[in-house]
Amino acid sequence: MNSFSYIPNTREDREYMLRELGMVHVDELFSDIPEEVMLKRELRLPPAASEWELMSELRGLATKNVELENAISFIGAGAYRHYIPSIVDAVIGRSEFYTSYTPYQPEISQGMLQAIFEYQSLIVTLMGLDVSNASLYDGPTALGEAGVMACAHTRRDTILIARTVHPEYRQVFQTYVSGQHIVAKELGMTNGLLDISTLEALLSDEVAAVIIQYPNFLGGIEDVRAIADLAHAHGALLIVSVNPISLGMLEAPGKLGADIAIAEGQSLGNSLSFGGPYLGVMAATTALTRRLPGRIVGQTKDHDGRRGFVLTLQAREQHIRREKASSNICSNQALNALAASVYLSYMGPKGLREVAYQSFAKAHFAQKQFVAAGASSPFTGPYFHEFVISLPNGKRIWEKLAKEHIFLGHSLGDAYSELQDHYVVATTEVMTRDQIEHVAKRLEAIL
Repeated sequence: MNSFSYIPNTREDREYMLRELGMVHVDELFSDIPEEVMLKRELRLPPAASEWELMSELRGLATKNVELENAISFIGAGAYRHYIPSIVDAVIGRSEFYTSYTPYQPEISQGMLQAIFEYQSLIVTLMGLDVSNASLYDGPTALGEAGVMACAHTRRDTILIARTVHPEYRQVFQTYVSGQHIVAKELGMTNGLLDISTLEALLSDEVAAVIIQYPNFLGGIEDVRAIADLAHAHGALLIVSVNPISLGMLEAPGKLGADIAIAEGQSLGNSLSFGGPYLGVMAATTALTRRLPGRIVGQTKDHDGRRGFVLTLQAREQHIRREKASSNICSNQALNALAASVYLSYMGPKGLREVAYQSFAKAHFAQKQFVAAGASSPFTGPYFHEFVISLPNGKRIWEKLAKEHIFLGHSLGDAYSELQDHYVVATTEVMTRDQIEHVAKRLEAIL
């Protein structure tokens, strides 16, 4: 018998497999490895633990994490704690969804294909655009895909990206374009918003697209329509990275002139989960349908006239001519997309608007409370549910509050050198008035 319960092969199984291969010892499987690179000692690992000992050790490690149920967190910056209706987990926990993979065989994957089709339908409605793909890996990779897609469509190789876009999204975008002869130029900011004069100066007939965030990383609400008009006047596309919850209150990016809209879909029924897995949302105009990366599910009828679902536009470069492809993404985050579909269907337009309004109202209440407690508010533009505050000797204050499990926003100093001791603060519908007032009192006492 094996010493380890998680290894299913018995000694007899292994001996049988070796005999079939004409071998006696398992070391013969590695005979092609040069002798000089072989490790000639045992791995320096601790002794094997029993299952009980291992679980005890893992529980001890887990206690080092701070669960949000036991904290007051104003950290957002792209990942947000929202209420998740119990119906979401009830649906995605069903085995036919929970254990299925991407639908390679449409004829036996009708349930999953319909789920993805419904997801696409919800996304185009939310974004105000014409077509959506099945979900991508996450928000940052969706942004990278959108930029490459814009260059392929316009046959131009310059992208203008606002400095008010999430710093990590910009880093992932730079990774995407660095090997594809695409030039990314950064647009400056004023008062926490895109500097329009910088955009006007850099726009030319060589620019494939302008990328902005709405609301932006600092919380401000960009003038999407004006930016779209400027981009389109030079034949460039407008790519908008959007917070999907904000669309319960704000106008859809497609209605304001966006050609491509992307989003991180975590806030749509997916838990924070220590950073993933999440899903990348993407929607575009009809003209860009054949440039969309990943999968697209279409609705059709079978021989008997019954409703059916298929993977459409699948004889594409990313499968058969990869060297000519504008994207090599072939999979999708189907389970996370299903969670988003259930969330949006359950909440409906009224529910989504209520979530957005609660997040908005609590942010504006918190901003007033924190300023009254002694914080400063450096930007004066409109914002949705995130805003920036500055604190004298901010790191000391943040760390002092953190010891009480109060996390007062995301530090901006590393990404923006001019914003040392500045923090972007986020609220959602699950934040309470009592929590905000308690933190304001603690902040005032420290200041």
